[in-house]
Amino acid sequence: MFEGYGSTGGDSTAYDEMFDGDQLRSPYLRLRDSLDTMTTPELVARVESLQAGYLNQGVTFDIGGEERAMPLDILPRVIEMDTWSVIERGVQQRVRALERFLADVYDAGHVFDDGVVPRRVITTSSHFHREAANVRPPNGVRVHVSGIDLIRDDSGEFRVLEDNVRVPSGVSYVMTNRRAISTALPETTAQHRIRPVAGYPQRLLAALRAAAPAGVTDPTVVVLTPGVYNGAYFEHALLARTMGVELVEGRDLVCRRGEVMMRTTKGLAPVHVIYRRIDDEYLDPVHFRADSMLGCPGMIDAARAGNVTLANAVGNGVADDKLVYTYLPDIIRYYLAEEPLLRNVDTWRLGEPEAREEVLDRLDELVLKPVDGSGGKGIVIGPQATPAELDDLRAKVLEDPRSWIAQPVVQLSTVPTFVDGELGPRHVDLRPFAVNDGERVWVLPGGLTRVALGKGELIVNSSRGGGTKDTWVLAGPVGQVSGHVSGQASTQASSQLQGGTA
Repeated sequence: MFEGYGSTGGDSTAYDEMFDGDQLRSPYLRLRDSLDTMTTPELVARVESLQAGYLNQGVTFDIGGEERAMPLDILPRVIEMDTWSVIERGVQQRVRALERFLADVYDAGHVFDDGVVPRRVITTSSHFHREAANVRPPNGVRVHVSGIDLIRDDSGEFRVLEDNVRVPSGVSYVMTNRRAISTALPETTAQHRIRPVAGYPQRLLAALRAAAPAGVTDPTVVVLTPGVYNGAYFEHALLARTMGVELVEGRDLVCRRGEVMMRTTKGLAPVHVIYRRIDDEYLDPVHFRADSMLGCPGMIDAARAGNVTLANAVGNGVADDKLVYTYLPDIIRYYLAEEPLLRNVDTWRLGEPEAREEVLDRLDELVLKPVDGSGGKGIVIGPQATPAELDDLRAKVLEDPRSWIAQPVVQLSTVPTFVDGELGPRHVDLRPFAVNDGERVWVLPGGLTRVALGKGELIVNSSRGGGTKDTWVLAGPVGQVSGHVSGQASTQASSQLQGGTA
């Protein structure tokens, strides 16, 4: 099955996570041995069954108003225990620093006074909201859930590509991918000790309950969704169901006397914690967009009064700004007095004249990104752009340099991927999810691996045709075999996700 693997796509300069030249890397030893017993037609049949199952179960995403099954590659990505330990500690460090940074930004502002981050970088961010100033969460947590995007460079080092601490999405695919791959490749799964992912909803619920307003011992938690037409509605419904809480829309809520209430068949009931999957600008028409029908008037005032907790906190988006990202290594040193465990990708700030001049001379060599972009939108990969596109980009940078950053073209690592009946290397990234309950930052073992399905494609986002992989974090040293952990994970997933996936 792996004959000619290196010649079927990808980039020869990229770090391949399965093969080092002709040598097989240790985390993939048992996976390759298991797959070698399977014929290509048999694998194709399993792939077709996998895709049909996702479509029937509603594991979908939205592109341009069209609902599609999320592409799931049948071959998992395997990460050994020691490598994951570094990722885990690095993500925890980053979340702790971001918590302190956000608390400081919306309060005392010592980070500005001490010259670590220029005040104008924050005040000019489109996601900085003065409405969040001096709003102190009950247990001090603003980043209840985070998704830290990582890539593996050509030397095999994991680096941070961006931070997502507003409304990070994708964790539902981590859970459903595990269940689907355990069904599609039961013999392969049984040969590995894989750390389970099915406990995520309980971890999230515990963190949300821990964030309840002072004096509330049995808080009511809800998941706030924009509604069924949102591209991530599947995830909203899945998380609400697996946590055992209500899934609500803005029209289901009402604010009275500084408190948020939920409409029920028995009348109004108090709500104490809202896990909101709506962007800041649509949460409260009193303080943000007056034409929003997605949120509830008075919600921000209720949060300011300490009667309801919004998770994640309003204003977190300033930490997602890609210009702020360039200061994260200094932010970690400033608040934690530690060196970053996970390095950033090298980045130019185009608001700085010298950096801007260098980048404009090398537009055809670099990747330029809008600082407030998401989902791969607005990214221009210089080597793949036409002269007209580069001229247009140059004009945009000169008009508003603060809105852009530049990075070298990083050859994301590749992982074997089964596309159109053949096995070939495809570029991947990784989004580990972290949950902060105020006492500990817990990192879901594995996270979401996104894969660019086109040959040589570097943008992995689903909106640009990307897919996903199940991510296996080994629970023991490479070579140790036991079906116990992976079997336990499969059992837990089946019980918690029983009844379909929305």
